[in-house]
Amino acid sequence: AIFKAPKAIRGGIPVCFPQFGNCGSLEQHGFARNRMWTIDDNPPPLHANDSSGKSFIDLLLKSSEEDIKCWPHSFEFRLRVALSTDGDLSLISRVRNINGKPFSFSFAHHTYLLVSDIRNDVSFFRIYWRQILVLILTMLCSEIRIEGLETLDYLDNLFQKERFTEQGDAITFESEVDRVYLGSPNIIAVLDHERKRTFVIRKEGLPDVGK
Repeated sequence: AIFKAPKAIRGGIPVCFPQFGNCGSLEQHGFARNRMWTIDDNPPPLHANDSSGKSFIDLLLKSSEEDIKCWPHSFEFRLRVALSTDGDLSLISRVRNINGKPFSFSFAHHTYLLVSDIRNDVSFFRIYWRQILVLILTMLCSEIRIEGLETLDYLDNLFQKERFTEQGDAITFESEVDRVYLGSPNIIAVLDHERKRTFVIRKEGLPDVGK
């Protein structure tokens, strides 16, 4: 990952909060990805049914005076990152309202995946999991195939967010793609044929208003 303030971090899994994209008055994707998080030295334990063979760390972001100036709400964002012995990586996000005054927000896990590229190089493939929709953005990745988004409607950002319906059995790439898929499923797969690797991406507890 690359982080050179004031530019947003690129790489890894930045957190978009409390705003996704430019759907609001804040900076693009909100301010959370540009803040320094702290480690909780005494986090709550894993659930008994979910603790076998897992290591985890809890990262905390609390509202600062600077944050409240642009977004006047007190919160605590807890991000639990867990890794199992078989290589499964899971992220659990919890947002706590500190003072009890209601507020609304959106968030996304801005996931970067290292994949093959038609220029015999590597490129970063970005998937956004969020409450409302999934955004996929990639550049010239002919060796990449995505399964699980067939027949879904999407908004194409390269055509002024015009709405289309996915027609293919799977998504492949020969040119730049920047789309918002509506009604995203709970599981999709990203297949990298050149590297002989498959990423299976699951979401839970993120209902999609596009459904």
